[in-house]
Amino acid sequence: MPTPAERKALLFFSVVLVLGASTRAYRSLHSQSPAEVGAQSALERQIKAADSARRAGMRKSKRGKQKAPPKPVGALDLDVADEKEIEALRYIGPTLAKRIVADRDSFGPFGSMDGLRRVKGIGSSMVAKLDSAVTFSLVPRPTNRVISRRSELPKARRKPHRRD
Repeated sequence: MPTPAERKALLFFSVVLVLGASTRAYRSLHSQSPAEVGAQSALERQIKAADSARRAGMRKSKRGKQKAPPKPVGALDLDVADEKEIEALRYIGPTLAKRIVADRDSFGPFGSMDGLRRVKGIGSSMVAKLDSAVTFSLVPRPTNRVISRRSELPKARRKPHRRD
């Protein structure tokens, strides 16, 4: 049970709450500032423009149709082709095309099908599928043995711990 002082405090807070809510309601119903009038007229102009564009048939679709990448004529040179041309190849999607371009930019031209295999997602079956559709014009950058996949790393041997 609240004490008399707590009752007075609760009464005070409830009166302040009711007065604040009623003041807000009164202001929102009976006043319109010039900024609200300007915003309302701008909104009406925008709605009219959108309606007239719909009537004229100039409405843009929400989903833009993506153009299919151009089909390559003959074999495609992967050492110089851009991402869209690579994506036009059969079996190559946008993600794999990005990986191919990123690998070529980072490590240099492929030079052969073996060089192309360093790209993640291109294995022996993909190389066999792409064999007749791609060529390589540049010589690969000479390097020491490049380990591009984690599976090619030598496994570390653990030595047993010696207690002396």
